[in-house]
Amino acid sequence: MLLASAVVVWEWLNEHGRWRPYSPAVSHHIEAVVRAGPRAGGSVVLGQVDSRLAPYIIDLQSMNQFRQDTGTLRPVRRNYYDPSSAPGKGVVWEWENDNGSWTPYDMEVGITIQHAYEKQHPWIDLTSIGFSYVIDFSTMGQINRQTQRQRRVRRRLDLIYPMVTGTLPKAQSWPASPASAASPAAPPCSCPQCVLVMSIKAAVADGGTGPLQPPAARKNMPPPGAVKLPPQPGPGAKPLDSTGTVRGPVKTVPSQAIRRQASSTPAGVIAGSPASPPGTNGKTGRVALATLNRTNLQRLAIAQSRVLIASGVPTVPVKNLNGSSPVNPALAGITGILMSAAGLPVCLTRPPKLVLHPPPVSKSEIKSIPGVSNTSRKTTRKQAKKGKTPEEVLKKYLQKVRHPPDEDCTICMERLTAPSGYKGLQPTVKPDLVGKLSRCGHIYHIYCLVAMYNNGNKDGSLQCPTCKTIYGVKTGTQPPGKMEYHLIPHSLPGHPDCKTIRIIYSIPPGIQGPEHPNPGKSFSARGFPRHCYLPDSEKGRKVLKLLLVAWDRRLIFAIGTSSTTGESDTVVWNEVHHKTEFGSNLTGHGYPDANYLDNVLAELAAQGISEDSTAQEKD
Repeated sequence: MLLASAVVVWEWLNEHGRWRPYSPAVSHHIEAVVRAGPRAGGSVVLGQVDSRLAPYIIDLQSMNQFRQDTGTLRPVRRNYYDPSSAPGKGVVWEWENDNGSWTPYDMEVGITIQHAYEKQHPWIDLTSIGFSYVIDFSTMGQINRQTQRQRRVRRRLDLIYPMVTGTLPKAQSWPASPASAASPAAPPCSCPQCVLVMSIKAAVADGGTGPLQPPAARKNMPPPGAVKLPPQPGPGAKPLDSTGTVRGPVKTVPSQAIRRQASSTPAGVIAGSPASPPGTNGKTGRVALATLNRTNLQRLAIAQSRVLIASGVPTVPVKNLNGSSPVNPALAGITGILMSAAGLPVCLTRPPKLVLHPPPVSKSEIKSIPGVSNTSRKTTRKQAKKGKTPEEVLKKYLQKVRHPPDEDCTICMERLTAPSGYKGLQPTVKPDLVGKLSRCGHIYHIYCLVAMYNNGNKDGSLQCPTCKTIYGVKTGTQPPGKMEYHLIPHSLPGHPDCKTIRIIYSIPPGIQGPEHPNPGKSFSARGFPRHCYLPDSEKGRKVLKLLLVAWDRRLIFAIGTSSTTGESDTVVWNEVHHKTEFGSNLTGHGYPDANYLDNVLAELAAQGISEDSTAQEKD
């Protein structure tokens, strides 16, 4: 136990294994339910504070987030952070998505960025915490160290996350305090979701007999038998933290001590039931459920559906209840949990299955693609172009500026009228020379451009750091491998009138070359061969031809840190999205997706690959 002050951030675990923070408003809402103890029912309905989270409920007993319409469970946790860090000041750092919306960084990343911002550093390199990005505070941009692609970032103020002070436990379970178990019951919420949760719990507590009524109607009914309150914690139990809001000066504690993440201990009974049957073995909930036969469960489901169907929530059928009938999706999920606990077979209507691959295809059914030569292509490690110095390369793209404007060079952030502020390797040009890029017209110190070129792939191309215009032919650092492509006689969802182009990428593990992040060190290649799919339409074939150009220029993959697993020195996708699901779109990497072909054409154009590129490759 630690006597300290901290901000509390509630977080959920996403499919990539990263803890994502709830917003300050949602965290305050969850904390309010924790403070209320068992009288609040043990469930947090997130839709009460954020309408976008209407399908979600947090069960504080198991510390899981439950999505009512799909039955998906995700772990949640209660995490502590230093009050002087970003969440304690209401500071949120966000990056801009491809669709123009803003996504908050993971809490640790946001805290790291804010710390550098407060120290007035011009930039912060996130490599040390597992991300291959640089945040440039002068341009408020996020730069990918591998691809040099830039996204906008922003810093905004929000509510301060809830504060706690006193004894911070290393681990905690719910309810929040012993005293709260004996507190008078708070007036029940009347929203459909809370009515559902509380009435289900009440029905189970009473053994599943009698008519179902909302909690407000039940509280005046005589109890069927004596009711025992939850036992008080024994002498070995650890007291939990105070939940009062800190109003005076906040004491700062070392970050290693402050970041104690809370865990939960699953309980055998449903906390907060209006009438919990007595028991001594901690498994009373299962005893009551075991008394529910199939008829009572059916009656329970139908009665609740009649009460809550009018709430307007989309319905799904629940099977194994003597036929099928539409019920509220929340009821579907909770009924499934009850049936499973009672040892009865459960078969909720299944969500769409993940379909990664097409049905089996024989060799005779695989055909070459009309208008595309061959069916495979290999790449080897290409060396940087020799014989030209960086100054000679850049001379083709620059015009000297004799009278530079009185504005900043966006590379070194010094005035163009003053010498370059770059302090790296010394190029063989004077630091006060200024040049203008011929096509886009942006102006920089030539000294800075040469230094930037030396830090890149040195392939004879240059990309404007402001507008991303590419000069020359941009190439990447993709490791050696093989790309296969052919037609298969199956259609993709959303493209029923054409066959499918299947692309198979194969890259083996190996040793990093001089152009890679860690020359001489081994790299891994997870998930190969990777299968990708395009419709065999006119636009689909156009995308394939441009992907072949990108493959030859080593731009499809790179070596870096996986955003999915966090593994470093591994082969990762390089800013050109592919569809790896054949018959579904559960992960966002499948079909149907009406905008995908246009989006990938735009991503290829950002890498300097367009229809003109195919003609250049032929030449």
